[in-house]
Amino acid sequence: MHDATLRNRLGQWLEPSRRSDVPPFMVMDVMAAAARIEAAGGRVIHMEVGQPAAGAPRTAIAAAHAALEAGRIDYTSALGIPSLRERIARHYRDTYRCDVSPERIVVTTGSSGGFILAFLSMFEPGDRVAVTVPGYPPYRHILTALGCEPVLIETTNETRHALTGEALIAAHRRAPLKGVLVGSPANPTGTMMSREALAGLIAAAEDAGIRFISDEIYHGLDYAFPAVTAAALSEHALVINSFSKYFCMTGWRVGWMVVPEILVRPIERLQQNLSISVPSLSQIAAEAAFDGAAEMEEIKHGYQENRRILIDGLPKAGLTRFLPADGAFYLYADVSDFTPDSFEFAKQMLEQARVAATPGVDFDPIHGRSFIRFSYARSPDEMREAVDRIAEWLK
Repeated sequence: MHDATLRNRLGQWLEPSRRSDVPPFMVMDVMAAAARIEAAGGRVIHMEVGQPAAGAPRTAIAAAHAALEAGRIDYTSALGIPSLRERIARHYRDTYRCDVSPERIVVTTGSSGGFILAFLSMFEPGDRVAVTVPGYPPYRHILTALGCEPVLIETTNETRHALTGEALIAAHRRAPLKGVLVGSPANPTGTMMSREALAGLIAAAEDAGIRFISDEIYHGLDYAFPAVTAAALSEHALVINSFSKYFCMTGWRVGWMVVPEILVRPIERLQQNLSISVPSLSQIAAEAAFDGAAEMEEIKHGYQENRRILIDGLPKAGLTRFLPADGAFYLYADVSDFTPDSFEFAKQMLEQARVAATPGVDFDPIHGRSFIRFSYARSPDEMREAVDRIAEWLK
């Protein structure tokens, strides 16, 4: 009796916090289900996760080997290795013709670490922050865990699923917003904002006193037109980027931010306490990755071919409606002709066709049951086989 009472008391003491009660990132659950099929001997074509099929640039691997041979992998500055911060600043000059001081560059533990640092440095608990739907689920989940309120703004075909200044200000008038976060190229839609559209949105936000965060982790993977950085349009915008996607370094967990000058020291203090520093081996490899751009461009050409295969092939399989795939490596397809439940559609497609994709409810709690996200970051042969499997399954 005493032991049971003690266990009950311990259970109450160890009860999870309310802030930990966030939805799962469903794509990880799909990955786990696919892994169980593979463990049983099945072969799955993976289109569920934004994981490049290629590895890190050879230049990055070589630099990591050299660092390991040298024998010491130490802490670095909380803001990042100075030479990496300078190399990132040079990247802005070379790519965007945009002068960014290395002092405003913060190296982060992937873009995920950047989101946490950005939200902690910019917002208080209870602040309302606008995000678009469909959109990357951890935006909402991280904000919720930090005590902020994500405000969902629906995007439409009329605006090519990009947030407009008018829609932002309309939401702000209903109840004041402290911030807004947008991605271009976007996940899961692959849509991009033109320079004029992004500039107009930033101007509307700043005129209303709304802090602006730009997720640019798919920059470099642009097909319709060159991506534009918010850093070229406002020194008050906070930009988040990563080596995960274009540079194929997902598991290295290294990204960066361009931050307003006033936030450098607050973010440095947060990083000092939350992680001390980003792993130095990853930073060394990341700096060398910039020298592997030619290799990465070849990989990008493969994504373009995959994009063509899906845009041409999925309509023949019966999936005729999808959003513009301007960039990134995703195609967001309307499956409402086949099902009212994209979760069940994805489950059956995995079990019966052995093609893993992510249900839209992960990205859009409003209309997501009508959509499936396909990632085309794998090989062209896998994309052709996936189209054939889906067509056969949907007969």
